[in-house]
Amino acid sequence: MEWLIPLLIVVVLVVIVGIYFWATYNSLVTLKVRVDEAWSDITVQLKRRADLIPNLIETVKGYAAHEKSVFENVAKARAESISATTPADAAAAENHMQSALRSIFAVAEAYPQLQASQNYLQLQAELVDTEDKIQASRRFYNGGVRELNTKIQVFPNNLIAKNLGFTQRDFFEVTDSAAIAEPPRVQF
Repeated sequence: MEWLIPLLIVVVLVVIVGIYFWATYNSLVTLKVRVDEAWSDITVQLKRRADLIPNLIETVKGYAAHEKSVFENVAKARAESISATTPADAAAAENHMQSALRSIFAVAEAYPQLQASQNYLQLQAELVDTEDKIQASRRFYNGGVRELNTKIQVFPNNLIAKNLGFTQRDFFEVTDSAAIAEPPRVQF
């Protein structure tokens, strides 16, 4: 019977390590799914904004057809935004999109009839709503990434996470913060 106590201690230790491993794995999977979901929300909002851009361009073209370079820049920024697959690519595309939208709104300011157009006003309102949703999605995504990265980096989770293939995620950060410091200006 003397051998039973060391065996019970070993069994208890194995059970404790197993429970810790199971709980850590499940929490890492939960955080990974949350980050994936948040990234999906961002891509949906970026797609929604990209879908609004052609309508906005057509509306502005009706009044300012000679502003060809502005429309080309917006179209280029839209294409870049659609093709972004990583947070780093999306952040770079975000900088260009903000700049392009600012230029198209600047063009629109020169045309009072355009600013009074119901279609234009509706597109502006939808863009502002979409920009707000992108901001909210970005905050949710970055919060999830922060939790996941912290969980992956702390000891002893880092030993488990690395062996199970969990890797840190990139934050969705805009490199040119001045470009998004001020949202596209909308005047009614």
